Amino acid sequence: MDEPLKDGEDTFRDHIATVNEKGKRIWVYPKKPGGKFYNYRKWVSYFLLFLLFASPHIKYHGEQLFLFNVVERKFVIFFKVFWPQDLYIFAIAIVLGVVFVIFFTIIYGRIFCGWVCPQTIFMEMLFRRVEYWIEGDWTHQKKLSAQPWNTEKILKRGGKHVAFWLISFIIANTFLSYIIGSDELWRIATDPIGEHWGGFIAIIIFTYVFYGVFAWLREQVCTTICPYGRLQGVLLDENSMVVAYDHKRGENRGKFKKGEDRSQTSKGDCIDCKQCVHVCPTGIDIRNGTQLECINCTACIDACDHIMEGVGMEKGLIRFVSEKGITERKGFEWTRRVKAYTFLLFLLMVLLGVLLVTRKDVETTILRQRGSTFQITDDKQISNIFEINMTNKTRHDFNIRLTTDCKDCSIKTVVKKMKLDKEKRMKERFIMKMPVSNISGGKRMIKVQIWGNGKLLEETEVKFIGPLL
Repeated sequence: MDEPLKDGEDTFRDHIATVNEKGKRIWVYPKKPGGKFYNYRKWVSYFLLFLLFASPHIKYHGEQLFLFNVVERKFVIFFKVFWPQDLYIFAIAIVLGVVFVIFFTIIYGRIFCGWVCPQTIFMEMLFRRVEYWIEGDWTHQKKLSAQPWNTEKILKRGGKHVAFWLISFIIANTFLSYIIGSDELWRIATDPIGEHWGGFIAIIIFTYVFYGVFAWLREQVCTTICPYGRLQGVLLDENSMVVAYDHKRGENRGKFKKGEDRSQTSKGDCIDCKQCVHVCPTGIDIRNGTQLECINCTACIDACDHIMEGVGMEKGLIRFVSEKGITERKGFEWTRRVKAYTFLLFLLMVLLGVLLVTRKDVETTILRQRGSTFQITDDKQISNIFEINMTNKTRHDFNIRLTTDCKDCSIKTVVKKMKLDKEKRMKERFIMKMPVSNISGGKRMIKVQIWGNGKLLEETEVKFIGPLL
């Protein structure tokens, strides 16, 4: 039988921290964080924010650093253009990303969410900081929320939401610059609205989506919407390094009394100050163990270390540690599971690297025209009609010329001049001829060289057919 609740608190967490007994949302007012890990997070976040906002405007040979133009099916990664023909590379990259997430989660838990995820960075390093600046720390925010609407509340709440909307507008523009390109975005911003209604509406929609996420949904994205939090429960094991409360050292909890020998009163190091709860952006109590809502942001570590230092106790009551490390006082171990994922990750990285290095800027396919066969001319020449398909993945135009290693063969294109435009595809036909005496067994393999602007782009082999002589 369960023990009765004490002081209105649960002995163990059996409900979502942000929902009350009636199913209504409990608004989270996290205390302003600070400390060593928070300072590290700020520098990581500032770097990622700079990269996010600057990348669309960093160009090399006219290409952005990153572009994901789904509409035109054009993708640019590190200035290198990828087209639908490179889909297999993206497939490998996606598999690599999934394996990396799994591997990283097995070792370090949900640290990606707290340190790298755009949702967390935007919320904690932009929107939350604006909120602290306008409304004050958590106690001031709660007081402001409880007071009736007056001039102070209208100005602070209104100013905050105007700032939130403006930040969301900037994020929406940045987001679109990754999809349609910074040049096109600039045209939408500078040309009359009537010329770009679609782009203008897209910016407004994205602005309100981001505004809704960061002004209202907030931590609900991490606790209930994001599927990665649910994956965490499957991926973690007793060897995973997570932000955890050392219950062996901390229990039993008890208020701090100066000069008291806590070992004589059966008290652990946790003085039940609840600072780890107050500072948590998802509203959980880390002392209840590993929870899906924990994003490993380390705010509770900084808060606990600050208290431990203040009362003269050893830091690290809450720290990065595995469950096995707490119970058995052991460090991280390279288990067979971790080694297997490491090996698989390494193989996928090598494979992706090879595919990127060997990827061709110009791809050519030559096939005999469908439904056609050979023809014998009056001058005893055999002719075949071929179809050439070329894809140009570069930003350079090419004047195409075809040659062959067959001395007695001739190639004549249907069009006088074959031109392959930049970032375009070309489909043309050409006729190849050879003397009847040069073929035996009804076929002959011939190499065709494709030249672009005087440079050999590719060499491919075609099958020339003729009569069975």
